[in-house]
Amino acid sequence: MPNSPLPSIDNLLTHRRIQEIGRYQPQRPETIGLDVSLALYCQMKRLRMIEKALFNEYHPADEMRCPIHFCIGQEAIPAALSQVVQSADHIFSHHRSHGYFFAKGSPMRELFAEIYGKATGASGGRAGSQDISHIETNFYSGAILAGALSIAVGTAFGFKHQNIPQIAISGCGEGATDEGAFWEAVNYAGRMKLPLLIVIENNRYATFSDQLKRQANDNICERVRPFGMRATKIFGNDAVLAWQTLSNEIARIRNGDGPALVEAYTFRLNSHVGPEDDSFNLYRGREEMKFWEDNCPIALLEAGLRDTGTVTDAVVQNIEAEIEAEIAGHFKFAKESPFPRETNWHAMNWEDASPLADKLLGSAEGGSNFDQNQAEAKLGPY
Repeated sequence: MPNSPLPSIDNLLTHRRIQEIGRYQPQRPETIGLDVSLALYCQMKRLRMIEKALFNEYHPADEMRCPIHFCIGQEAIPAALSQVVQSADHIFSHHRSHGYFFAKGSPMRELFAEIYGKATGASGGRAGSQDISHIETNFYSGAILAGALSIAVGTAFGFKHQNIPQIAISGCGEGATDEGAFWEAVNYAGRMKLPLLIVIENNRYATFSDQLKRQANDNICERVRPFGMRATKIFGNDAVLAWQTLSNEIARIRNGDGPALVEAYTFRLNSHVGPEDDSFNLYRGREEMKFWEDNCPIALLEAGLRDTGTVTDAVVQNIEAEIEAEIAGHFKFAKESPFPRETNWHAMNWEDASPLADKLLGSAEGGSNFDQNQAEAKLGPY
């Protein structure tokens, strides 16, 4: 059904039904203002070009020191988040981390350096793409499936009970809902009305596994709502709709209305991991790939902006030239940076100074007489 609007009723919005619509008709850029829409477009172009540059450079140079889970095709959600998140908010990401690192405004040159294993990387060249963090901009990622969500819940709990006007945002894929930790997090966040936003970029496949081969129904939102959490499904390649939805939910969370989940149906145009082609087992059909290529989030928004005259060939050329210069600078910085000279694994995994613990022990009954050697003699070392 070419040019048909996407069904808005939740139970009609599934990956298999989405393909039936043909060319998606996105929200018009004028609905949120052309300035905001142009900013979304520039952010999506920037993220796409950065990812493709890394993708193309990975081989044959073989200088990058870690696996990379690219997010080519999934740029709408990070672009929308980049326009609504505040610097004091915390974002926690899964292993497909680049889009969320980008959304938080973390320095991209430090992402490049981290991938190259350099000391100037966001995590000192020791974490790589899947576990990259940037403390200064309150961004954290991790390779444990649903692990970042658990930490986001704890952070949101701290924000609420210290009356800190911040929110925690956790980005994950639909594969995270296969984990018990996801449902524990949803249950606790809903019960405690925590300032938490969960963003699920549902790209259908956990590695090679179709969602409906892992779950009885494509109904994550319906399963989340009984826990006391608002849940909304959207077509995740509509950047304007993504901005509207995320803006609305984040405003409600900041207002004390409790946690929310946004499930964005999208699709990765690259393989699960790395630039290598993973289509050898034909887990994704050509028709499906063609649908998502035709409904690329950048192309959808660009078409609307061209209709308004906001984007022209000259505008696109200028945007791309600026991004290409930026990318060249990031590569230069990463390649010229030094490798870490030495690694203190003890300092990276153990904190010897524990003033808060010492204070609590000292204030406890008998705490002033606490003797670690005596405790180990009775209980054994720990």
